[in-house]
Amino acid sequence: MSLSRGARFVAVIFAGSGVLHLARPQVFQGAVPDVLPAHRELVYLSGIAELLCAIGLAVPTTRRPAAIATAALLVAIFPANVQMAWDAGEDLVSNGATTQRGVYLAATLVRLPLQIPLIRWAWRAR
Repeated sequence: MSLSRGARFVAVIFAGSGVLHLARPQVFQGAVPDVLPAHRELVYLSGIAELLCAIGLAVPTTRRPAAIATAALLVAIFPANVQMAWDAGEDLVSNGATTQRGVYLAATLVRLPLQIPLIRWAWRAR
């Protein structure tokens, strides 16, 4: 069975995000709750998990477990995405509006409702 367009999109997003987590972990460290230790290491682990999900979705024999893992990971990281949006808003208010801060805030806010179709597409890839 071939990968649907939606699931292919999820795989591409996860591959890109996984690489970004590994290449620029500082972007994501602030989203890790303070109660958890080793923020940078957790960002690296989440990047590796995203890459494994992307690869798993692309391989027919691993697609079912990868689809379940991808949907679960999207649900699990939602609070971190909310935190990133909150922090971006606070940064904009505290440090003044700039184009860069505004674009970053907009991107973090747009990402929140987009998680719903991403979860659906990942789940349907089973």
